[in-house]
Amino acid sequence: MRTVVIRMRTDTHIGMADKFATAHLRLWQLISPALPVGAYAYSQAQEYAVHAGWVHDEASACDWIVGQLRHNLAGLDIPVFHRLYAAWSANDASLVNTWNEYLLVSRESAELRMEDQHLGAALTRVLENLDLMKNDAPVVDGPVSFACRFAQACALWQIPLRDAAHGYLWSWCENQVAAAIKLIPLGQSAGQRILVQCADAIPAADRHGMALDDEDIGQLAPGMAIASALHETQYSRLFRS
Repeated sequence: MRTVVIRMRTDTHIGMADKFATAHLRLWQLISPALPVGAYAYSQAQEYAVHAGWVHDEASACDWIVGQLRHNLAGLDIPVFHRLYAAWSANDASLVNTWNEYLLVSRESAELRMEDQHLGAALTRVLENLDLMKNDAPVVDGPVSFACRFAQACALWQIPLRDAAHGYLWSWCENQVAAAIKLIPLGQSAGQRILVQCADAIPAADRHGMALDDEDIGQLAPGMAIASALHETQYSRLFRS
């Protein structure tokens, strides 16, 4: 009898560990460069920053990327992402739509909004192909942001919120570093050094965003907004934003 009890506890522990491991593997799937959403096509105004000479080497690229992480995503994307995750988890259609719309209208240029909508639509198709769009799930009215669909997938797959937010930020940083490597250009080792700095900054960025009240949500990146607007008419471009 004693042996049976020990075995049952062990099986339960293994089952919980497998569930936790599967959730993390699902997160890796969402943040993989192989995810077919086309994020590689966007630089989020970094292309104009390179064109203007604001970003020109490893140090300036690191400042640009980590600066946006701290002053843009930490103040806007992350607090909204936390609220979207909670809304999807509660199956609250009103809150899903409120925060999805808030994020889209907060984009400061036509390119940035189009990028967010394109990535959101692409991730929607991925989730549909994986049969993850449940009939009883909240319906998003109008265009959907990437963060909204990302939060939906994370909530559905029961990925812990903190890990999901870190993964969202990591994916953004990785795309920005890939853009810097192409644009400046930088070597692969320089890109890895920048990613080390990003990894160090991500937990604090998430904590900052998580602590914000609704009325304090917003970004402070005027240089990026100006660069994005100017990129719309830039003569020669590799990226769509």
